[in-house]
Amino acid sequence: MNAKHKAFVIYMQKEGLADNTICSYIHTIENFKSLFGEFNLRNIYSFKGFLLENYKVKTVNLRIQALNKYLEFIGKDDLKLKFVKVQQQNFLENVISDADYRYFINCLKRDKRYSWYFIVRFLCATGARISELVQIKVEDVQNGFVDIYGKGGKIRRLYIPKCLCKEALKYFAQIKIDSGFIFNNRYGEQISPRGVANQLKNLAIEYKINPKVVYPHSFRHRFAKNFLEKFNDLALLADLMGHESIETTRIYLRRTSLEQQQIVDKVVTW
Repeated sequence: MNAKHKAFVIYMQKEGLADNTICSYIHTIENFKSLFGEFNLRNIYSFKGFLLENYKVKTVNLRIQALNKYLEFIGKDDLKLKFVKVQQQNFLENVISDADYRYFINCLKRDKRYSWYFIVRFLCATGARISELVQIKVEDVQNGFVDIYGKGGKIRRLYIPKCLCKEALKYFAQIKIDSGFIFNNRYGEQISPRGVANQLKNLAIEYKINPKVVYPHSFRHRFAKNFLEKFNDLALLADLMGHESIETTRIYLRRTSLEQQQIVDKVVTW
């Protein structure tokens, strides 16, 4: 990393950006430099065109955000790009169905893959992000909740349902774990989010579940959908999910594309 990029890192750290965000921004700037070199209007618009040809809109906007932050850092605010407008979908995409979720955990339990059984159970029963899941300790399960500290010192309380606590603590006692992180890799170290995501895909393929709907955040979506079906309180769900705005939570009032298709198939008979 050159001196300019090191200074950019310090600039972002002072602004309170997360380490993962900083790494992503540096990667974007290095990518730009390797493709186009100088930061001028022509090259910046060429970079935007390159992004649009190769990435989805969400990724394009993340790259533009990184580029704009760097342009701000070097004093070239006049070259900042506008974000690409995202057309909002009227359905949720690639969310595991409740039937597939229950089939999945039943298969894992049947085959005594208890560690993965509980990973999926905790994701779906708490609405945890994968970065939050790997922080849960036995002591948190004993308490029935874990406090997650986010940006700006904000605290989000992640509740663990009583029935899951009881089942998990019984399993922990059997394998003689009474403290520390509940999810570890084969080396006894805290499991990585990427490791969880990769193995979930492998398990989905093994059990003949569409791997596109089996990823950590899919179970967070399923938690939200199931919660609203049983307790229709959008404001409470927004708090439980840790959403800054209730507008973010409104997506869960929509049906998945599969649910929409099933309704159309049933209703439209003319």
